[in-house]
Amino acid sequence: MRSAGLELPVRTAVPALQRALAEEGVAVFAAPPGTGKTTLVPLALAGLAEGLPGPARRVLVAEPRRLAVRAAARRMAWLLGQQVGESVGLTVRGERRAGPATVVEVVTTGVLLQRLQRDQELTGVDVVVLDECHERHLDADTALAFLLDVRGTLRPELGIVCASATSDTEAWAELLGGAPVVEAHGVSYPVEGVWAPPPRGVKPPQGTRVDPLLLEHVAGTVRRALAERGGDVLCFLPGVGEIARVAGQLGAPGVEVLQLHGQAPAAVQDAALAVGTGAGRRVILATSVAESSLTVPGVRVVVDSGLAREPRTDHARGLSGLVTVRASLAAARQRAGRAGREAPGVVYRCWAEAEDALAPRFPTPEIAQAELTSFALQAACWGDPTAAGLALPDRPPAGAMLAARQVLAGLGAVDEDGRATARGQRIVRSGLHPRLARALLDGAELVGARRAAEVVALLSEEPPRAFGDDLAEVWRRVRAGSSDDPYARRWKDEVRRLGRLVEGGGGPSSVTERQVPGLVAALAYPERIARARAVDGPYLMASGTAAELGAGSRLAGEEWLAVASADRPAGAHSARVRLGAALDEETARRAGAALLSSRAEVAWSARQGEVTARRVSALGAVELETTPLTKPDPELVRAALLDGLAREGVGALLRWTPEAVGLRARLAFLERELGEPWPEVGDAALAGGGWLEPDLSRARRRADLERIDLVAALQRLLPWASGQAGRLEELAPERITVPSGSRIRVDYAGDRPVLAVKLQELFGWQAAPRLAGGRVPLTVHLLSPAGRPAAVTGDLATFWREGYKAVRADLRGRYPRHPWPEDPSTAEPTKRTNPRKG
Repeated sequence: MRSAGLELPVRTAVPALQRALAEEGVAVFAAPPGTGKTTLVPLALAGLAEGLPGPARRVLVAEPRRLAVRAAARRMAWLLGQQVGESVGLTVRGERRAGPATVVEVVTTGVLLQRLQRDQELTGVDVVVLDECHERHLDADTALAFLLDVRGTLRPELGIVCASATSDTEAWAELLGGAPVVEAHGVSYPVEGVWAPPPRGVKPPQGTRVDPLLLEHVAGTVRRALAERGGDVLCFLPGVGEIARVAGQLGAPGVEVLQLHGQAPAAVQDAALAVGTGAGRRVILATSVAESSLTVPGVRVVVDSGLAREPRTDHARGLSGLVTVRASLAAARQRAGRAGREAPGVVYRCWAEAEDALAPRFPTPEIAQAELTSFALQAACWGDPTAAGLALPDRPPAGAMLAARQVLAGLGAVDEDGRATARGQRIVRSGLHPRLARALLDGAELVGARRAAEVVALLSEEPPRAFGDDLAEVWRRVRAGSSDDPYARRWKDEVRRLGRLVEGGGGPSSVTERQVPGLVAALAYPERIARARAVDGPYLMASGTAAELGAGSRLAGEEWLAVASADRPAGAHSARVRLGAALDEETARRAGAALLSSRAEVAWSARQGEVTARRVSALGAVELETTPLTKPDPELVRAALLDGLAREGVGALLRWTPEAVGLRARLAFLERELGEPWPEVGDAALAGGGWLEPDLSRARRRADLERIDLVAALQRLLPWASGQAGRLEELAPERITVPSGSRIRVDYAGDRPVLAVKLQELFGWQAAPRLAGGRVPLTVHLLSPAGRPAAVTGDLATFWREGYKAVRADLRGRYPRHPWPEDPSTAEPTKRTNPRKG
């Protein structure tokens, strides 16, 4: 072994880890980045590290990213003085470099899951090391749950090590059944923090969009760091697009700019992870891949944009993708630590210190926010469709799991009980997302294996934005791409891998070359089949989500689209199509056959103010054709009328006669004052429609509602069963007989019942009756002979004594033919005037 391995700080902790595995079989290992956690520890566990005795084992190391797999394997092979494929091998999707002598194999967590599904016992493997478990990737969480299941049921001797670059280990130890925790402490150099917020405000990220002003500021901060400090500069940015933009703003003599991300060519990755040649300084622009699993030598300065990418899923609209978010405080610490790995360093933070108070402490676990179709299929193929029996650090959200199982059922990957079908088993072994696997398998039958593999390869890694949004054009362009194009090279490798999965599939196809991209994309995402609502207008997807093309899109004017990639910018009403292909209706029907339906649609039309009835043929939410429905189901009509009542209001659709209005007001008064058993008769209560039966069941249109006898309908609401209905006239009389003999209607419309009557008709009346069983006084509006208000009182006796004189003085001159006695309390009531004197 090279001397570099013997000097790694983690070396002193290896004996404790060996003892923990020997005694318990499981362990949590925490070590800072750069200590040898990813390289020396696996070699020591396999018995390959000089001076660190231990049993010879076959060790499987799982990394969250392909880039980390290649870097770790190369570094371990270098420490042994070998090439990758000898004692140390690697396997990533589409590439395996391992042989009979391989005892340490580095794989992605996705590859580990595939192996576990093929061979649950992991035959021949003695120890599995899950590296960077603190990053909380879904595949890693799932793999750990499966491994614990294997250890508990099939192979109790299987060793498991959860390796973390943070000291937050308690939860992992508990998950592993109280596993021992082994910590290694590296050489720590001080890192100076420099707050470097933008000089003027920048907009927060929306979706994947980052304010160009922030990227300009990050580029300026890199230039400042080069001028103020020595050593290489490592700059963290959220994604590939931002890296490219910042790279375009840098460039100085003697400075090499490298772009480090999962899609970067191997040569660039090697250059970033290698020791500098000394010919000049380096600026490495990196995504979060450089936070913990990789060592970037020579770095003395870190410039941190403060941003990261996380998955988000809009289950209601069927959209998922990455969004730009504020990096967690834990990620910021990891990034800053990169500057102090080899010597004292400095971190330039491109945000204000006060913003840390709003930042999350840790990254959000992927299981809490990701689209879970792949996870749900993994669990189903493992034999636990609900994942209830899996030892997961966090439970999957119920809504996301339900949505995932619905997708899998539509793909034929699970049965009605959620158990994996043979097709589901085949899909999970493909290593593809279930949607893409469906497109590959069914597409191979429809368009031929080669063409299906080519289009699915485009869908599995989204093409560069510069290629445009037309999938057919991207297909032509990548087919013609040279071997110097990194994306085209990766695409061709993936096409070969996918082609092997469906070798011999398909035969002569009647599908034209122009139809192929749309058909395959629609097979993957049938709910994203979209139809234009108008010429050059927005689209409606089968999921019911509106979608729009970007300015200058090659797809403009197409009536039908298969949307392969879309997002929904914050605040936008519609999804934005990022990649799609033209379709015709026949192909749309073919790919979305499971979404085709024919239904009777009876609804209330607010625009027409009437019930409409039609038969609709549709592909999901996209209407294909409609015809009038002459004899709609009465129950559907009833539901539509009820909807109309709820939306328009009972006051708008029913004919309220004065008698009906009065009865409703009386019932409202009694319910308000007495409560049960008197019914509620407000708009909300009456909108339910039950009180209108059986008239409502016979109604077919708005005019039928207007013919309903509302007095009879309201009377059906009276509390007949309790016997209280007979007291309606006693408790809330419609009319009251006054001393003159007149029967005057009581007004119940206000807060208190009101009796409006001419003053002379009440002479001799000492008190008005109280209503609602004596609980509520009757308010009397005393009117002049002309019927105009003269006084208001709830106490007639007091009015006669104290208020009447003023009213008499005011009115007797204007109405001399009417009696105005000095003592109204003893006068005769009358409806008549005094006889005119001759």
